[in-house]
Amino acid sequence: MATQHIETLIIGAGQAGLSTGYHLQRQGRPFLIIDGGDRVGDNWRHQWDSLRLYTPAKYDGLPGLPFPADDPWHFPGKDEVGDYLEAYALRWDLPVRMSTRVDRLASDGDGGYVASLGADTITCDNVVIATGTFGRTPLVPDFAKDLDERIVQLHSSEYRRPEQLPAGPVLVVGGSHSGMDVAYEAGETHETILCGRECGQIPVPFSSRRGRLFLPVMFFMFKHVLTRRTPMGRKAMPHVRFHGGPSLRVKKADLEARGVERVTDRVVGVEGGRPLLAGGRVVDPAAVVWCTGFTQVFDWIDLPILGEDGWPVEFRGVSDASPGLFFCGLSFQYAFASMVLPGVGRDAAYVATQIGRRVRRTTPVAA
Repeated sequence: MATQHIETLIIGAGQAGLSTGYHLQRQGRPFLIIDGGDRVGDNWRHQWDSLRLYTPAKYDGLPGLPFPADDPWHFPGKDEVGDYLEAYALRWDLPVRMSTRVDRLASDGDGGYVASLGADTITCDNVVIATGTFGRTPLVPDFAKDLDERIVQLHSSEYRRPEQLPAGPVLVVGGSHSGMDVAYEAGETHETILCGRECGQIPVPFSSRRGRLFLPVMFFMFKHVLTRRTPMGRKAMPHVRFHGGPSLRVKKADLEARGVERVTDRVVGVEGGRPLLAGGRVVDPAAVVWCTGFTQVFDWIDLPILGEDGWPVEFRGVSDASPGLFFCGLSFQYAFASMVLPGVGRDAAYVATQIGRRVRRTTPVAA
């Protein structure tokens, strides 16, 4: 059993955790980033094969390192993003320990925190939860277990390519980004139905000339207008957190052109082993792809951090109830753009600044 102390522990080596580490490093503050994966960037590499960012490379760099691309309007694929995050950690020599999962995080009773990692422990003065927006556990309705066993079921976290899907109709559940992307891809080789609430869409194709003119305006809105300080942002926040954002790349017209049937009724149960929609329709698919997101799982944090909606109670990543506890990478942590590469750097800088201020109040910097 080993015990280590570090001033700031960052849990999660994705874009949020790495950006926070970068800013702490600029302050000269000691920290350690830990992650349960085998390799920095694996959370991106393990997505479906055709996944690309919704933002071009010119907007995708983290603080201090532009995203490498010959064409600034190139939309990077998931492996490119994973490799970039790994290169970012190496470029700035960030202290990252992989294959390290936190089983429990608790107060040490003296203003600090204790992270349990199997038989080992790490104590710290500050901790940053940067494990991602939607937690660790795929969200699938309970009634999914009642579907006929002959129906192949995949969550979007398990889906990689259409070849995983058997011959026959495919039902994609969830009308946000992943659902639109997967349905569009599956529609090329399978009869496909996409069902779920309407989340809206950005009408301009990003790859078009109009898209290049529109994107700067959209990013300004996402970063500076739709924030938790504006009425528009506060109104949008629960919709984005609980129902997903508008479709960015795949449009309704794209689905129609590929023959994908779009149904706004939700899947509400099972009838005769088949999915039952809210309007009473029973679908007979060979496969169901659940693009229904992830559930917030913070049960490993033994601290009073959650509100009634299941989300951490924080503002801009700062928890008032647990001084020294911070978050980075949450959906709408400050703005619509918070959980994506173009927006996470600002949130990380703010969190790192708050950590620096707290440290200076409690622990003088050694001469």
